[in-house]
Amino acid sequence: MACRISELVVDCHDPERLAAFWCEVLGFEVLQRTDGWIEIGPPGVGFGGLQPTLIFAPVPERKRDKLRLHIDVNPTDRDQEDELDRLLKLGAVRADVGQTGEEQWHVLADPEGNEFCLLRRRL
Repeated sequence: MACRISELVVDCHDPERLAAFWCEVLGFEVLQRTDGWIEIGPPGVGFGGLQPTLIFAPVPERKRDKLRLHIDVNPTDRDQEDELDRLLKLGAVRADVGQTGEEQWHVLADPEGNEFCLLRRRL
């Protein structure tokens, strides 16, 4: 039997702020708070479902460089430009990681500067 990704852990300075941001982005809810860590996941499913949960773990240092692993998100109920507007209003900012301008995705950063991409295709 193979493994599957069950959780993604994000080191961060302010777990509450990032958990709130990503709950809004993904339509997730807070599943658990333990020792400063916050786990979020799909409503009514929680840990162990088909989607991995996200855990925000407090660390004293801030992000310094481009991430070696990032999250890609796809719009589910609107087109890419409408979703881009929504994400920017939630606190995402545009990020430059060396894109050419010809990409069909947008590179953004969450409130702590963690890069993620908004893809074009609606799921």
